[in-house]
Amino acid sequence: MEMLSFIQELFTKYGYSVLFFGLLLEFVALPFPGETTMAFAGFLSYTGRLDFFTLIVVAFAGTTAGMTLTYFVGLKAGMPFIQRYGKWFLFSPTKLEKTQKWFERYGSFLIFIGYFIPGVRHFTGYFAGIIALPFRKFALYAYSGAVFWVLIFLSIGKVFGPQWMGIFHLFETYALWIISGGAIIAALVIIYRYRKSIHARLFPSKAATRIQAQIKKPSKER
Repeated sequence: MEMLSFIQELFTKYGYSVLFFGLLLEFVALPFPGETTMAFAGFLSYTGRLDFFTLIVVAFAGTTAGMTLTYFVGLKAGMPFIQRYGKWFLFSPTKLEKTQKWFERYGSFLIFIGYFIPGVRHFTGYFAGIIALPFRKFALYAYSGAVFWVLIFLSIGKVFGPQWMGIFHLFETYALWIISGGAIIAALVIIYRYRKSIHARLFPSKAATRIQAQIKKPSKER
């Protein structure tokens, strides 16, 4: 509750800029409760004190600015810089090793889902730069993931109103499972919806044979 009071005081004094600079600093790996702040900001929009669409724009801008900054730091400075000065950004060797293992497991997709993994999202930008991931590919995952992350946590406060804290803690605990389950359901829906097109692409010879058979089939006499 003390933290919420502190966040509320920040919003009272500085307005939307709290969200932008707070999220930017979080992705530089400085302590800031980004998810809690977004959920609380969503609640403030529920009460009518803040505009929800403006919150989305500001939160997305702060998140992508922070991620992009860390990407270029990693790209230009490389691993030696992180190993030497990482402690100033709370970038310990343990966290670096953890991020590296997650990258080996999920590849570039980690940049997208990393937003929902505690202790990982702060360092995916650095690591993407360190391994010289092409910026276009980095931006695709980082910016789409930012939209998803921002919308979810702002919506928790906006949709659930006074009950946002209970939903927030539930989602925070099972975020990766919820996101994975949602992704699987979405994939199954897409596969079912476009099953014919997918089948034609996977088995082009069978599709061509079926079409030729229909063309050659003699028309019925009237």
